[in-house]
Amino acid sequence: MAQQEPLPEKELIKEVCRRIRVARSYWDAHNNRACRGERERALALYNTLTKEQKDQIPQELRVWLRYRSEKYFGAHRTPPKSQRSKRSPK
Repeated sequence: MAQQEPLPEKELIKEVCRRIRVARSYWDAHNNRACRGERERALALYNTLTKEQKDQIPQELRVWLRYRSEKYFGAHRTPPKSQRSKRSPK
């Protein structure tokens, strides 16, 4: 992916919220692989925000990103398995 110039403050906050919501929708659909990737992108953007900017993100989204999802995707969890070939039907 090509490097883009940094987003203005308002758009950066909107993008973090959007990414968290997308990750939550993947979570609700039981699509863990997509959820993990989207959550990592959201968390990377979230970590670039100042304390004041983080306060502008709805608390429900912050809680899901930092605490609830950490329970399932944290470093203490078993990492996802690598792609394996599916067996052909008999």
